[in-house]
Amino acid sequence: MTPNRMLAALPVAILAAGFSFDACAQQAAPLRLAQAAPAKPKPQAAKPAPAATATVPAAAGAQPALLGQYGDWGAYSANSSGKRVCFALAKPSKASTNPPNRPRDPAYMFISSRPAEKVKDEISVIVGYGFKPNSDASLQVSGANYAMYTQNDGAWIKNAADEARLVDALRKGVDAVVKGTSAKGTVSTDTYSLKGLAQALDKIGQECK
Repeated sequence: MTPNRMLAALPVAILAAGFSFDACAQQAAPLRLAQAAPAKPKPQAAKPAPAATATVPAAAGAQPALLGQYGDWGAYSANSSGKRVCFALAKPSKASTNPPNRPRDPAYMFISSRPAEKVKDEISVIVGYGFKPNSDASLQVSGANYAMYTQNDGAWIKNAADEARLVDALRKGVDAVVKGTSAKGTVSTDTYSLKGLAQALDKIGQECK
């Protein structure tokens, strides 16, 4: 997986536009895409390029379909520009900030597969605020800590060679903790339950081979 691998463009754009994933109702809100996700910049880049903006109508065929809800994780698929995209998605089971009660948008974790780009099980996080420039976030699971490269409100695993090992740990783990620092100095801690993740990944693996 190359350093400039693409972020899972469809899921991130959906969340940026306020797309609702309700695990109870298992219903998707109308799609309103307002921002196209940028390519993941190289970790050594001193100044990340700004995100490109674009308007994508719902009629473009990008409406995700819920494949199934597995514990705290939903499995989704969609066709974006004729290319198959699948992803597992969850909200934090617990979220906090320091100083406490700082406002921010909803946070999510994705694990995405895009067969046309030969991308499988790519991990990304949206934290609901702009990260502090040139700062790393972290993802902790089963006692191990993984650095995450940040840009705007997104984070990706910094060392691509760690990703397969991390996905395996997430499959077997109980929860994962994502920590980061906002541009205003607020530290966030988001805990994700991993209940159902293995089943959700198996499902998207079947859909996006």
